[in-house]
Amino acid sequence: MSEPDKFEDDLLYAMTRTGEGFRTEQGELVAGGLVRGRRRWRRRSAAAVVSGAAALALVGTGAFYLSGSTGASPVASATIGAAAAPTATGTTGTATPTAAQSSAAAPISGGEVLATFQALLPKGQVTDAKGTGTDKDGGRTAYANLVFDDGQGKSLMGLSIQKHRKGQSQPRTCPADLKLASLDSCATTTLPDGSQLVLSQGYEYPNHRATTKEWFASLIRPDGGEIFLSEWNSAQEKGAPDSRPDPALTLDQLKAIVTDKSWDRVVAAVKYDGVDPAVEDPGLTPEEKQATLAKLLPAGFQVASARNANGNVTTYQVTGGQTSGGLIVRVDYWGRPYDDKDLQQRAEKDRQAMFKDATTLPDGTKVAVAAADQVNPKASPARVEVLRPDGLHVQVVNGPGDKPLFTLDQLKAIATSPEWKLKK
Repeated sequence: MSEPDKFEDDLLYAMTRTGEGFRTEQGELVAGGLVRGRRRWRRRSAAAVVSGAAALALVGTGAFYLSGSTGASPVASATIGAAAAPTATGTTGTATPTAAQSSAAAPISGGEVLATFQALLPKGQVTDAKGTGTDKDGGRTAYANLVFDDGQGKSLMGLSIQKHRKGQSQPRTCPADLKLASLDSCATTTLPDGSQLVLSQGYEYPNHRATTKEWFASLIRPDGGEIFLSEWNSAQEKGAPDSRPDPALTLDQLKAIVTDKSWDRVVAAVKYDGVDPAVEDPGLTPEEKQATLAKLLPAGFQVASARNANGNVTTYQVTGGQTSGGLIVRVDYWGRPYDDKDLQQRAEKDRQAMFKDATTLPDGTKVAVAAADQVNPKASPARVEVLRPDGLHVQVVNGPGDKPLFTLDQLKAIATSPEWKLKK
């Protein structure tokens, strides 16, 4: 993949909050990499709202990650059996998961998440256990990490739970060439309830510079809940010798844990990790947006192709004479409130920061302009952000290149045009 294409993919990731778009030159390795990359991002990053302000800031970085503090509370050790009712102690409290403990909407502590996980494990010794519940980090994630030993050696395990709105879950696929993707096995299954299950046996390092294995199960449920469980044949993910030939749990055991109904309470308590796309839908079809852009391009330029990231963001390939390049356009609606008060507050804060130094036109339209970085214009191209009184938001960003496709004035003319109209 060319550097401009990679930049556009990374920017689209930032602008659409999905974690999509990171690709490599090796086609078949892409599929395996997507399984790994998306899963790692889900496990290691805190879900967050990425509104226009954040996307603007991300243009210079090409990628977006919010590393969340786990707020985990440690548990020294515990011995568990198949019929045991384990408890977890620490700053998150002590809890044994039962359906009667609290309503589905009540916060779930890290101790409860950890205890639920431990109750589903076979007989063995648990050490270095930590849990994070929905009473931390805004309630958009739940985690449990521990080291499990069934008598055959230690195995690190990490479990994470998030919840995506309809259409926001990341599809997980298996590569056609498992060898190229450095996987021993991979299978995707649609369960009777509509859940999407992926079971994979691979390695911590695709290039096999260490022999540490990593197996995982990923379940995306119809209600948007995603339960992800990884395990290693080592007490640490990296930098430690293998402690056993294979991770402790079989694929069937991984499946049994992520599909267990005891997670229903946790999933119900987890808040959605992103903005509902319907809230920001301007009601414009892709064809309508492309037709509008075509009318606004400088003379001699035309749209050669369009690639949608979602309903609101599109990257266009624009040509004019001997010149061609990418133009990323985002059109969405900011007038409808979110159903989550925390998301609403964070979005408003981001927007205020974005238009802090904006120019206000006579009709009340706010225009924020950022010139390309003089040192590295490829990494931070020119961009214009517009917010109209009716709530319509338009963002136009030059694609990367040695020479900018359009001037700042031309981008401003496109973004501020009255041709952009809300339809809902």
